[in-house]
Amino acid sequence: MTKTRLATAVLLLALGGCATTPPRAVPPVEVKLIAFNDFHGNLQPPKASIEHPAPGPEAVRVPAGGAAYLASAVAALRGRNPNSLVVSAGDMIGASPLVSALFLDEPTIHAMNLIRVDYNAVGNHEFDRGQAELVRMQKGGCEKNTVRQPCAVEPFPGARFGFLAANVVKQDGATLFPAYAIRSFGKGRRQVKVAIVGMTLKETPTVVTPAGVAGLSFRDEAETVNALVPKLKAQGADAIIVVVHQGVNSKLGYDDQSCGAIEGDLIPILDRLDPAVDAVVSGHTHNAYVCDYGRLNPARPILLSSAASYGRLVTDIDLVIDPVAGRVVSKRARNLIVQSEAFAGSRGETPLTGAVPRYAAEPAVAALVERYAKAAEPIAARAVGRLGGSALKSDNEHGESVLGNLIADAQLAATTGDSAGNARIALMNPGGMRADLVPAADGGISFGQLFAAQPFANMLVVKSLTGRQLRAVLEQQFASGSNTAANPYILSPSHNLRFAFDLSKPEGRRIVLLTVDGQPVRDEAVYRVAMNSFLASGGDNFTVFRDGTGPTGGVQDVDALEAYIAAAGSLAPPALGRVEDRTPKP
Repeated sequence: MTKTRLATAVLLLALGGCATTPPRAVPPVEVKLIAFNDFHGNLQPPKASIEHPAPGPEAVRVPAGGAAYLASAVAALRGRNPNSLVVSAGDMIGASPLVSALFLDEPTIHAMNLIRVDYNAVGNHEFDRGQAELVRMQKGGCEKNTVRQPCAVEPFPGARFGFLAANVVKQDGATLFPAYAIRSFGKGRRQVKVAIVGMTLKETPTVVTPAGVAGLSFRDEAETVNALVPKLKAQGADAIIVVVHQGVNSKLGYDDQSCGAIEGDLIPILDRLDPAVDAVVSGHTHNAYVCDYGRLNPARPILLSSAASYGRLVTDIDLVIDPVAGRVVSKRARNLIVQSEAFAGSRGETPLTGAVPRYAAEPAVAALVERYAKAAEPIAARAVGRLGGSALKSDNEHGESVLGNLIADAQLAATTGDSAGNARIALMNPGGMRADLVPAADGGISFGQLFAAQPFANMLVVKSLTGRQLRAVLEQQFASGSNTAANPYILSPSHNLRFAFDLSKPEGRRIVLLTVDGQPVRDEAVYRVAMNSFLASGGDNFTVFRDGTGPTGGVQDVDALEAYIAAAGSLAPPALGRVEDRTPKP
């Protein structure tokens, strides 16, 4: 080697010893959220479908839902990314089919433990049996808080996932359940933190039995989240996800992402949220949607989603998080159909299809569902009587329904006489009816059908109201909370009660006819009125019922309906015509 080459080599070595390697960039971290909402204890496939767009004039109806199939869908998504969280946006339980409701929704919590749910933001129906029973759902045990016997099939361990309720506050100022949770993913420089804030709609006290939420306050949703954001950021949250039981209405396809034609109570909440919120997983409306809300409000670039109801869909949400900047750099979501079992319904056969993936029933969850179905089978199959036609919960053009009238008649029959409360009339709320009564070919009706129609296990109550109070109650059908002239909430009357309304009249004067046994109701006269315990405590904004005096307890509402049909042997459904709309037509 020449001296020149030697000197050059020495110089290069020296320079190399002094050089520094530029720091490597820290790659982003991907986190997957798997979301659903409004499961309502639908352990068995609900015999419901999702319409999937397809070439041709009609969409493909895909049979969907059921806990065992939901378990497989969730497991498949979780397998794509170890950084995963499974969240529910409320109404996981409550208003459930018999196989779950008969056992106080314990089997649904068992199933969700097997599915490995991480968090559930409580919804309004979680409060259907009161806060003490809801706390038992979280903690477990066999304490009896209702008329039904807990732990009837097996011990109940409670939810192994967290209930969240940031805006549900007790009298001591603490939340009923934790307001939020923070989960970490990755290690070292690649560690990121995701905050999950869970809430329910602030109007919950108006749609559940008031006694069940006594002592609780339900705070404004946006204000609750915004107050938490600085705290979450101080704890290192790189992403903030709000899981809330409130939603919007959308008539678009289940995975349409255009954000078109959406409306509803969640929108003003979104418009007031801190822009630090990255995504909102919603529910309550049973609608399906995926929307980059920044397209509607650029100041709120929030990813909004909902997965319909009954486990028919899951929302697959991917967040890409920059661990150095501490923020979400991209996000996407899509709704996936949980195809389950073919079924036959009012629209004919709904077969399995190759248009979307099929899922096998997860064995452990399927075995759980079968165990409880067998326990419920003899009760559900019990013959009650015969019905000479269908009693539908769907309203006519002004809100009266055959099923509502039938239930009101049954409640009056169960509370007539001194020993039963000496009721003279009865009223039934439409929200207390969850399924139609459609008899078999021979007219047969089973207890399972009755339970599906009235799953809330309310007790009957008889109260004394003056004629003036009765009229005020009926006025609240049009002007109380969410009950408005544009969206009336018509109570079903017993056969001897008639009323007519005119929406062109001023508020408070819309009831233009009111009779009992064919005689005009007198303001100062006292009338004994039968109703369910939900209405008696002011539910559905019928607050005047709380002013009634001399409450008398009675039998359970579904038992009254069973006794009424059984006593008749074969019963003709009641006719419509007890409620009359006298509003002038244009």
